[in-house]
Amino acid sequence: MFKRNIIIILVILVIIGGLFGTKFLQINNAMQSRKAPPPATVTTTRVISETWQPSVPAIGSVTATEGIVLSNEFAGIVSAIHFKSGQAVNKGDLLIELDTSTDKAELKGLLASQKLAQLKYKRQVKLLKTKSTSKSNRDEALAILDQAIAAVSTKQSIINKKMIQAPFSGIIGIRNVDIGQYLDKGFSIAPLQSLAPVYADFTLAERHFSKLALGQTVNISVDAYPNQRFAGLVTAIDPGVEESTRAVRLRATINNSEKLLRPGMFTEIELLTTKPQPYLTLPDTAITYNTYGENVYIIIEKDGKNIAQHRTIKTGKKQQGRTAITEGLSLNDQVVNEGQVKLRNNIPVTIVPPKKTNSVREK
Repeated sequence: MFKRNIIIILVILVIIGGLFGTKFLQINNAMQSRKAPPPATVTTTRVISETWQPSVPAIGSVTATEGIVLSNEFAGIVSAIHFKSGQAVNKGDLLIELDTSTDKAELKGLLASQKLAQLKYKRQVKLLKTKSTSKSNRDEALAILDQAIAAVSTKQSIINKKMIQAPFSGIIGIRNVDIGQYLDKGFSIAPLQSLAPVYADFTLAERHFSKLALGQTVNISVDAYPNQRFAGLVTAIDPGVEESTRAVRLRATINNSEKLLRPGMFTEIELLTTKPQPYLTLPDTAITYNTYGENVYIIIEKDGKNIAQHRTIKTGKKQQGRTAITEGLSLNDQVVNEGQVKLRNNIPVTIVPPKKTNSVREK
């Protein structure tokens, strides 16, 4: 009985050993036949030196150098309109006429009174020469003449002010009046704004105050023209800092000869401060970010192979799709530009040319 059990156990062990050996051989053969994965493909770029103008970013808004809402000083009925909404006007152009028929009639009466006062004064002057009247009568006649002249001047001024003219050259906006409409004193007729030049008003934190000076250049961009920048000069700086915001207000003047910038536009402003300086730069796409900071993969040669090596760097300002490198890289270092997601530290890579993209230039 004991020998039978021993034989059974040996047979079982032989069967198990045979199965284990067969499986081991299968796994070993599969591992030997499996090919190593090909190296990851990447595109690369070089660290280059560029000269950049140091600048301070800000946001602001466009303001007209001259801008008002036209209104009437005297009430009256609109008798004529001499402009169209959105029209360019010159200083002195007649824009609105209010009815002056009553005023002109009153002016005729005042002119008659002035003429009579003039005759009476001249008569008193002649009589005084022959001592047929007194100086007081002459002086009284002169005072009445002066009052008549003043009344005529006042009425003429009222008539003139009912002829509303453009106080400066600019673009007039949408009118709010019609022929025959009665206008109360101070009615808002239409906006009038001068568009060439214009101002760009903005603020900067007080820590930048020492960098500011009149005549500094600013580059301005607006959402309406995303591919265009407008240059201007700082023409005014507030002498103090606002206590509530700890910011200093600045004003730049932009030529705006094409009248593209309009008052009220939101602007992104770049204030150029000191002289241009050299920077080591990389395309933004070459840099990856995680909780530990900014990172790149540089390419080194080892045993005739290109090896991707992880490196932590420090970056500075950004400009037109490129980033300044302040620490971690040197000039001409070869850096992975595309394909970082497939990489691990110290693995071989295959470098391929970057894909060509067809760009369409906006007209």
